[in-house]
Amino acid sequence: MTRPNLRPQAEVDLVDRALYYRVEGGSDLGERFFDAAMAALDAIGRMPGAGSPRLGEVCGIDGLRVRRILNFPCGWFYFASGDRVDVVRLLADMEQD
Repeated sequence: MTRPNLRPQAEVDLVDRALYYRVEGGSDLGERFFDAAMAALDAIGRMPGAGSPRLGEVCGIDGLRVRRILNFPCGWFYFASGDRVDVVRLLADMEQD
């Protein structure tokens, strides 16, 4: 298992998104989000190649992968190379009006 390396902005994204869910839906929702986000990170560490490369291909960013967070409209964006996994962002889907 490879331990994913969270870049500083990814850490900020995690805290901000957990706080967002806490404010919008209460402490239980914030905790459920945080636990789901950490579970997705564990999955990335176990199988870095399982994240989708599609967005990276469409945007022309070699090696970019996305791992969705179960039951939340968010995903970890990362690069995997050899025994290293760099998680660069946690981004939420855009809301539709």
